[in-house]
Order: sequence, then structure tokens, then C-alpha cells
Amino acid sequence: MEQLLVSIPDAANALSVGRTTIYELMRSGQLDTRKMGRRRLVTAESLRRLVDRQD
Repeated sequence: MEQLLVSIPDAANALSVGRTTIYELMRSGQLDTRKMGRRRLVTAESLRRLVDRQD
């Protein structure tokens, strides 16, 4: 099964950027997140959309 949500560090690793950049992308609305308990997770779909827009 495909992973639907990823942690902030995993999202940063996937995009080869720092955590601060991930938080900036979240604040600007470029990355969608979901709250699961106390954790804030990034949707895999929003990571794909961000990469696709960079082409």
C-alpha cells in the first residue's frame, strides 16, 4: 500500500530541503497537511503536485 501521509522530516528528505523550508511551504499553502493526534503530517499528493509544478 502506498504511503498517503509523511512526517515533516520525511517530507524534507523527499524534497532534499530542510525542515524550515517545509514549514514555509506549509504556511504558504503549497503543501497540504493533516493533523493526526498531535502530529502534523504532509500529504503525499501535495508533495507530488509541488514537484510537478517545478517542471
